[in-house]
Amino acid sequence: MTEIAIHTRDGICRSFVFRPAGQGPWPAVLMYMDGIGIRPAMLEVGERLATHGYLVLLPDLFYRSGPYAPMDPHTVFSVPEQRKVLMEKFFAPATPANVMSDTRAFLDYLAAEPDVRPGGIGTVGYCMGGFLSITAAGTYPDRIAAAASYHGSRLATDLPESPHLLAPKMRARVYVAGAIEDASFPDDMKARFDQALTAAGVDHRVETYPAKHGWVFRDTPVYDAAAAERHWETLLALFGDTLPR
Repeated sequence: MTEIAIHTRDGICRSFVFRPAGQGPWPAVLMYMDGIGIRPAMLEVGERLATHGYLVLLPDLFYRSGPYAPMDPHTVFSVPEQRKVLMEKFFAPATPANVMSDTRAFLDYLAAEPDVRPGGIGTVGYCMGGFLSITAAGTYPDRIAAAASYHGSRLATDLPESPHLLAPKMRARVYVAGAIEDASFPDDMKARFDQALTAAGVDHRVETYPAKHGWVFRDTPVYDAAAAERHWETLLALFGDTLPR
């Protein structure tokens, strides 16, 4: 793992690059973090993905808020004071519009990286990152070949930035996994999202796992080992079928 600095419109975004063993070039994956931020469990996912032959870029989407210590997944949402800081200090500046502006810089970094194989890249995101992964597929359709979302939230709402509204622009293959216990992606939203992508002719699959929102990361109280492994199976299948080798 290498920590780098990517210059965006709004400043310098610390980011992490994970390279496979051996010599490239390799297909690239842009990984969008969840709402708990950069921490060991998040870095472990990037490291593991790289072992399967992908160069992974993980940006810190909270860079606008300044340096921060790793957050505690057990308290950051449940303790009111911590939740208030998270929402006001960290979430508020990381708007979809701001992150999509950042994404151009992330994509440009990958395009200029000699170890990245030419062609479309993959995106994957978790929780808020799932929203951003799908949004990126509709915002940069000529550069993203596959987009995955795991326990992504608000994928089909009445808001103007709802990702399902971008379906007509998407060219990527899309995979979405929700949870049976997830107020941010209930069954009616799942159906609305699926219908939008079907109507737009997007190659996609939407599933619901028997887990709780946030199941992928080992440091969360809702971690589910079986569902986390299912996440790896589906993610590697998606990228294996779509990214250049």
